[in-house]
Amino acid sequence: MNDTLVTLVGNAATGVEFRETATGGMARFRFAVTPRRWDREKQLWTDGHTSFYTVWAWRTLALNLSGSVSVGEPLVVHGRLKVREEEREGQRRTFVDIEAVAVGHDLTRGTSAFRRVMRGEPALTARVGSADRADGPDDPDGPDGPGGAGGPDASGGSRGGAERSGSRKSTVRQKMAPELVSVP
Repeated sequence: MNDTLVTLVGNAATGVEFRETATGGMARFRFAVTPRRWDREKQLWTDGHTSFYTVWAWRTLALNLSGSVSVGEPLVVHGRLKVREEEREGQRRTFVDIEAVAVGHDLTRGTSAFRRVMRGEPALTARVGSADRADGPDDPDGPDGPGGAGGPDASGGSRGGAERSGSRKSTVRQKMAPELVSVP
């Protein structure tokens, strides 16, 4: 299969629209990419023409996008480029879509806090009330179900018998600087 994979750096131009479908979730949002160039004559940065793309995502990525991305946030989008033409009101129009494979915040322009989402726990993607989620130390079963077993931990290793716990461990950075946790 010959796909054109692209990686774009820009900003979310609209909020994420999420819908449940028969095959799982579907999300879309508009994405703005504005190139910046150094003008040698004026000795300052100037913005180029802004290009807009419609980003489409499916299933888990769609659900996670809906709980993670807001208007104006800087993002990096990687996916398949799709160009389509439609005739509307007697005019041919060209649309450029990206079928997203991966989307993340652009960390050159800010910080972000990652939270692993376990299947069957869509509440973990909700932006409102993030401190009240079931992945805190007060929940004895934690995000992985009873006993906390069920997948790799944040360090990439697997949880062994003695290492199982119901609460997630905070990183050193989170303990030292709690203001780095993402806000709604």
